Amino acid sequence: MQELEIVGAPRSGAMGFQPAATSLAEGIFALDAMLLVIITAISIFVTALMIYTFIRYNRKRNPTPATFTHNSPIEVAWTIVPVFILLFIGMLTLPELFRQQIIPEADVRIKVTGYSWYWGYEYTDHDFGFDSYMLEKEQLAEYGYDDEYYLLATDTAVVVPVNKTVVMNITGGDVIHSWKIPAFGVMQDAVPGRLAQLWFKPEREGIYFGQCSELCGKNHAYMPITVKVVSEVEYNKWLEWAANEY
Repeated sequence: MQELEIVGAPRSGAMGFQPAATSLAEGIFALDAMLLVIITAISIFVTALMIYTFIRYNRKRNPTPATFTHNSPIEVAWTIVPVFILLFIGMLTLPELFRQQIIPEADVRIKVTGYSWYWGYEYTDHDFGFDSYMLEKEQLAEYGYDDEYYLLATDTAVVVPVNKTVVMNITGGDVIHSWKIPAFGVMQDAVPGRLAQLWFKPEREGIYFGQCSELCGKNHAYMPITVKVVSEVEYNKWLEWAANEY
């Protein structure tokens, strides 16, 4: 398989999100940025109002306190304004939620099963599957990873083609797990006895890491996820190899 750049991985000392590799992630990250602006503006306004009140109405400057009990215009304002802020946030949030929940027609279908503590993958259109385990430190070099990817890299990776819609059916084999790739903007609980779905359409080739994101037992921190996004030509070559290998 072609050499791939590691795109979706946590970086020591970095701030912000990993690079968005899907339109889902782009929408979520944009929504987060918008919410940060709103929250920051509200926090600055409330802080400024409190400082003004401390200065203007302290005992020295205002020795005789007011005797009124309420102010109707202010009370109406602090009810109506938050309602409009929440409506605005909801108008932008719900479309992003619906984009994740409405599953499109799939180009690639994969069944994912969470186990204690590893992942099982089945390419249901091609009748093969494999299990994916975390690499130990001494194994990383053998698989082409640096030591910094310990706890992130796995011995086998999910391989998907770039610019194709991938639909995953997710379940748990024992307890509740959760399949998450931050750069794709996807996370779905794997619940025993139930099938849930998620989808993504990766727009950039590379290697992406994720983790189980539901506390599932003593080795919860040791069931990472590795996804390789490759060209369609490389994907077809890998499919032919994997069908024989697995």
